Amino acid sequence: MQLEKTHPQAQGETAATTTAIDGASGALALPDDALIIVPVRNMVLFPGMILPITIGRDSSIAGTQQAVKAERPIGIVLQRNPEIDRPGLEDLSLVGTRANVLRYVTTPDGTHHIICQGQQRFRVVELLEGYPFLVARVARIEDADATGTEIEARFMQLKERALEVLQLTLLASQELVGAVQNIGSAAALADMVAGLMDIKAPEKQKLLEAVDLQKRLDGVLELLAQRLEVLRLSRQIDERTKASMDERQREYLLREQLKSIQKELGEGEDGNTADLAELRQAIADAQMPEEVHKQAAKELKRLERMSDASAEQSMIRTYLDWLIELPWKAPEAPAIDIAEARRILGEDHFGLEMVKKRILEFLAVRKLKPDGHGPILCFVGPPGVGKTSLGQSIARALARKFVRVSLGGVHDEAEIRGHRRTYIGALPGNIIQALKKAGTRGCVMMLDEIDKVGAGIHGDPSSALLEVLDPEQNATFRDNYLAVPFDLSRVLFITTANVLDTVPGPLRDRMEIVHLPGYTQEEKLEIARRYLIRRQLADNGLKPEQLEISDAALSAIIRDYTREAGVRSLERQIGAVCRRIAVKIAEGELSRARIDESDLADILGPAKFENELALRTGMPGVATGLAWTPVGGDILFIEASKHAGGGKLILTGQLGDVMKESAQAALTLVKSRAASLGIDAARFEHTDVHVHVPAGAIPKDGPSAGVAMFIALASLFTDRKVRTDTAMTGEISLRGLVLPVGGIKEKVLAAMRAGISRVMLPARNRKDLEEVPAEAKQKLEFVFLEDADDAVRMAIEPAGEIAPPISPAAA
Repeated sequence: MQLEKTHPQAQGETAATTTAIDGASGALALPDDALIIVPVRNMVLFPGMILPITIGRDSSIAGTQQAVKAERPIGIVLQRNPEIDRPGLEDLSLVGTRANVLRYVTTPDGTHHIICQGQQRFRVVELLEGYPFLVARVARIEDADATGTEIEARFMQLKERALEVLQLTLLASQELVGAVQNIGSAAALADMVAGLMDIKAPEKQKLLEAVDLQKRLDGVLELLAQRLEVLRLSRQIDERTKASMDERQREYLLREQLKSIQKELGEGEDGNTADLAELRQAIADAQMPEEVHKQAAKELKRLERMSDASAEQSMIRTYLDWLIELPWKAPEAPAIDIAEARRILGEDHFGLEMVKKRILEFLAVRKLKPDGHGPILCFVGPPGVGKTSLGQSIARALARKFVRVSLGGVHDEAEIRGHRRTYIGALPGNIIQALKKAGTRGCVMMLDEIDKVGAGIHGDPSSALLEVLDPEQNATFRDNYLAVPFDLSRVLFITTANVLDTVPGPLRDRMEIVHLPGYTQEEKLEIARRYLIRRQLADNGLKPEQLEISDAALSAIIRDYTREAGVRSLERQIGAVCRRIAVKIAEGELSRARIDESDLADILGPAKFENELALRTGMPGVATGLAWTPVGGDILFIEASKHAGGGKLILTGQLGDVMKESAQAALTLVKSRAASLGIDAARFEHTDVHVHVPAGAIPKDGPSAGVAMFIALASLFTDRKVRTDTAMTGEISLRGLVLPVGGIKEKVLAAMRAGISRVMLPARNRKDLEEVPAEAKQKLEFVFLEDADDAVRMAIEPAGEIAPPISPAAA
């Protein structure tokens, strides 16, 4: 074969030069079973196919030119790793295609191209050294056309599927369709279809290496079936899209006709013009940032070109209304009067001195540095202690508007960031809605119940709150509905929570935690006098002179009808009293009334809570513990009983794993100290011990009941009662050490509410008494424990008439 070399200087018609194939001088001698190898990337040449190939490696260019000069075929081999520039034998596929070079073209920019026709498969045996290009000894793979019914059936099925694919492919030429119809060799058809299919190079290489014709046909049929299914679906989608476009074009023509009719009748045009002019003026007056103003102007232009009957018209109008009504203007920093803030906090809240002190510090920093990024306060405490009202007081002290966003039960990220405008009925998130309601960016926004946020299939709202509550990021907060940045840096965020366990760590790290403890009985009494009675009188239509509730009655309500850390239940009970008197005044029976303690049973019914200490601790084996709950502290009774058995320990009361382990550790400690406690060690072998914690419907867990369990068991086996005025908390170890626990303030307040006068605490919790209110310190006696001996000595009453020891046989 001879290809003439065309020079652009002589011809002037083409920019490409063609190298002549001349088998004369310069050809290197190669063995008969050797081939010049040209590695290629991301392509596979099949026998019978003609493909253009661009070559760029110097070795490949030299080898190809040598093959052209010598009129020899070359070997096209897929390179396994396309990133390698100088591949070795391990980097090449071992099966390639022997090909003739039909044309060699060099473009003016120096790029080399060849057009090759595949002839036959071969297998690389080894690479030969001593050549400036890749040369390999190869073994040809004969591709005899197998016969038989299996091959014939696959051949016919492959031809049918190939023709169907070509029919679905609109760009396929008739020549290609005719070639597929006229081909008579199953091997040739398989190679042709495999080469034309749009599949990855490794999959094509797998088909090239399939020497067995039946396996090759199966592989091509499988890939072709997948491609056929994709083309069928694509055709269906195209047909549906075309039908939809036809419907839209029809709708557009009808709307244009409707617009022309309205114009002829003189309807709608003047109203639209005035409305658009009003919108344009409102956008100019909104003082939007430049980026937002450009977006609003763009949407207004779209609205001007849109028909009133268009479905998108109302969406754009709603969007522009939101942009116009949002407070884009930077707020003026109001003057902060610290003395006035102190007066407002004292007027609105009784007690909570540490919390008020922290709020005043916060306000002082805001006054000295109005543009600074202060901390975001998070009020944590039981229900009813005044977390939400504290936020309202801060807003009053700052002379700012107050808005509240409830996060309880929110499990969709769109509640924070808003929905995208592509959805019907889309709206901005709760943050932007609250700012629109406030009408200013300089408001106090309370994110209530932040611990009740839950993640769902629609995203995690807690993650969206990370940007909202980060002063370094919220200056460019982007709501999905607005799709433009909004500055939240001037908003004073305050959050509330009952517990912190459910608040993610990164979100908790962005806030300063301010704990609100429960109220003492005296504080509740004072709160009822100052706030609750006055509020309930107004809510029930009574005047202050029409109803008087004595201090004794209030104390009885607090003691006998409520058991809480806050004051919500107390306010409800006072409301019940007010309603009873309101009925009698409305009926004319009374003109004014005074409620004393003796009147409560008739109005509120019998007492709901009673002193259980005397009933519970009047016998050996019962101890009073202290527990922490999400709604404040509470007392916890540990009851132990023994009976004849085989030394088993029975635990009831819906105890968690940690509490069960504490009971086991306490029993082991009692056994190890049997001698010092005066207990016959042989009794344990014939005695079953049952430890029960009442209120079995409530799950309980934690290590802080260890001391109480040890005292209950020690009291049980020594037949000595536990002091009825004493409650205790602390973790016990097998060495008898009393270890520190948490929630001391809540537990101490719970002990005082329950009528306890003596509290036993771990010695290492002594520092936690600084957080305990002064009233509790005055009313309670605190005993600090170092080890189990201290606990026994201080909690169990001295031995009087000690019951005679029970013999193992009797037990």
